[in-house]
Amino acid sequence: MSVTKRYLMTPGPTPVPAEVLLTMARPIIHHRTAEFEATIAEATQGLQYIFNTQNEVLMFASSGTGAMESAIVNCFCAGDKVIVARNGKFGDREKSIAETYGLQVIDLCYEWNEVVKVADIKDTLAAHPDVRGLIVTQSETSTGVLNPIKEIAALLRDMPDTLMIVDSITGIGAMECATDDWGLDVVMTGSQKGLMLPPGLAAVSVSEKAWQATQRSTLPKFYFDWKKYRKSLQKNTTPFTPALTLIQGLNEALKLMQAEGRENIIARHSLLAEATRKGVEAIGLQLFAPPEGRGSAVTPVWSPQGIPAGKIVKLMKEGYGVTMTNGQDDYKDRIFRIGHLGYFGMFDIITALTALEMALTSLGYDFEQGASISAAETVFLQAQNEKDGEGVQ
Repeated sequence: MSVTKRYLMTPGPTPVPAEVLLTMARPIIHHRTAEFEATIAEATQGLQYIFNTQNEVLMFASSGTGAMESAIVNCFCAGDKVIVARNGKFGDREKSIAETYGLQVIDLCYEWNEVVKVADIKDTLAAHPDVRGLIVTQSETSTGVLNPIKEIAALLRDMPDTLMIVDSITGIGAMECATDDWGLDVVMTGSQKGLMLPPGLAAVSVSEKAWQATQRSTLPKFYFDWKKYRKSLQKNTTPFTPALTLIQGLNEALKLMQAEGRENIIARHSLLAEATRKGVEAIGLQLFAPPEGRGSAVTPVWSPQGIPAGKIVKLMKEGYGVTMTNGQDDYKDRIFRIGHLGYFGMFDIITALTALEMALTSLGYDFEQGASISAAETVFLQAQNEKDGEGVQ
């Protein structure tokens, strides 16, 4: 029986560095100790760096969806009016959560391969000046579409009662998200994305404006009550049993990220995304996200005519050990998604494109073999040459 090496190329979960895995393999400590208090303090400071904020960053033992729900129940009252601008699966989820808790949702719904338009937001805010929140996904995991959060947030600068709430679950740790400079009140992420951890930990940054909103919120909450977490955070602890091992791993991951630096992390992801896009286009495939809104976390690609995306994904995993993922909902068999978020380098992209070419060949798709690898290599070599040139005095 042959051993197949596995490669995880999904937009979540993402690969975990060996340093992080080894840290998480250490013997368990108790969470009500000075040792763990130091761990929480270190994690908080590291998250503030990655979120680019001075705001408090709360941590929950949950998926990113838990962070989404926490934002709704802590910031609003039943009957409050909120705008949800959505263009994918997770924007849809934000709408569902808001409706579950009795909020009045002003629904700005776009096609999944469209970018949320700033002008639409501006017009909607003008028509509904009493809205309490604007909820937008920065990087839509289901589609790879990047929404213009900076420009959208600027519209709220003179609206002191309206919160800017951002799902940056596949944005943080991959793309620029200047929480404080852009005026973002609530920003959310999950551990299994750019933070390079297994699933199970969520983090939320909360501005002073958002804390003020919690004072009027009457929605029911217990586990996700931000006030409990804030009170505990002041003592470097948590109100409930934390995801202890994940937080220890988080600190190791944050050390790696701080050593690389925010700007370099953003540049690396941009380069990986560009190489992936050039690679798939070189073999005649079409990108799903529009040119004006392509993020760096995941590259969704239209499946060739007559070949369901599910067949490509299945063959790549079972035949070549490379796990990608297909689309969601109506796009399940129409697109496949190549993840390059978190612990990824250029040779991961080369491997993924090689496996993709082999799978497509087996499925009868006609193209110039090797073209995607060549195109990706060109992107990487050009970047390396530019980097070397900058170093020449």
